[in-house]
Amino acid sequence: MMFETWWLLALPLVFGLGWMAARFYLRQLISEQGALPRSYFKGLNFLLNEQPDQAIDAFVEVARLDPETTELHFALGALFRRRGETERAIRVHQNLATRPDLPEPEREHALYELGQDFLRAGLLDRAEESLRRLMSGPYAASAKRVLLELYEVEKEWQKAIDAARELQTLEQKDYRMQIAQFCCELAQDALQKKRPEDATEWLRRATRENPANVRAPILLGDAAAAAGDVQGALKQWLAIETQDAAYVPLVADKVVKAYTELGEQGKALQWLRGLLKGNLAPELLDTAYRTELEVNGPVAAAALMRDQLRRQPTLLALTKYFEAQAAENQAAGNSSAEAADGGGDAVVDAQAQETAAIRDLLQLRTRNLARYTCRECGFRARLFYWQCPGCNRWETYAPRRSEALG
Repeated sequence: MMFETWWLLALPLVFGLGWMAARFYLRQLISEQGALPRSYFKGLNFLLNEQPDQAIDAFVEVARLDPETTELHFALGALFRRRGETERAIRVHQNLATRPDLPEPEREHALYELGQDFLRAGLLDRAEESLRRLMSGPYAASAKRVLLELYEVEKEWQKAIDAARELQTLEQKDYRMQIAQFCCELAQDALQKKRPEDATEWLRRATRENPANVRAPILLGDAAAAAGDVQGALKQWLAIETQDAAYVPLVADKVVKAYTELGEQGKALQWLRGLLKGNLAPELLDTAYRTELEVNGPVAAAALMRDQLRRQPTLLALTKYFEAQAAENQAAGNSSAEAADGGGDAVVDAQAQETAAIRDLLQLRTRNLARYTCRECGFRARLFYWQCPGCNRWETYAPRRSEALG
């Protein structure tokens, strides 16, 4: 009975204490909100309404009234960098990094942001200097990722390899594809400097890093050709059809050139005709057309394109067909003129004129039609890139051009 009486007396006491605590918290919250300048809330409102210019002005006012607001300074610096005002972003983050009272974690944050500011501004040496001060601690992985991006911009491929290996250990993430591409870049540099032996060594390392890498055997063929080994080069390029047939169009011209140097253009034509029957046809049309035209003349080239139109009708195939027809008509016209007069005024056949007009129209339409497209950012380019110029990702271009309009 005494227990029940005590419990009834305790209930009002507990309720009263809770009510007093709630009142105290509410007063404290109102006090804190009252201490914040109105510009702070204006800035937040501008950000929510996607008005960054007005938001920056409001936050600058807050920072002037209360210089101790470090988080607000970080937000301001990020906004400046996003808008391209790198000088103002650098100034904000430098002021933070040099403050003697700033805690070490926030100083490291300021150095990391400063490194990104310098990178965006193109001050690569200063960016590296800032990021190199963060090789341990909570920002180590993020700093190494930015350093890797910096080394790619500078084309410091050996440093990029080292940074990628460190990240691979730190993050337990696979960077072998990127490392193989960096080795290929070093091999490309060696080939340009006429050092095929060094290029071959880098390409072997690339293959060890990523056996699926197709660029390495392509460049191994280039290295063999540079060393005068045409048969060895041809062997490397032809093997790509087995490794990944989608990349065969990238070496088609090289294969034809090698066969021509060996005096075996017939084999080149036989190889190309076989490929035209497969899914690679659109990318091989130009090479096949030029080779057929050179070896067997316009009549054979037109027949080849006519067969291709039956198998896979595309604007590019139609363009090549009318190019061959126009070349055939021109050759026939020249022969007729020589037989009739030996020169002088030649009557141009109306059909030949019509064919030439269609050819010109199709060439104009398809000139910028076929492009390689990055699957990550959609950047379209006439040339094939191993690293996308738009998003800087590696191996994002499929080796197949699209005929998408626009």
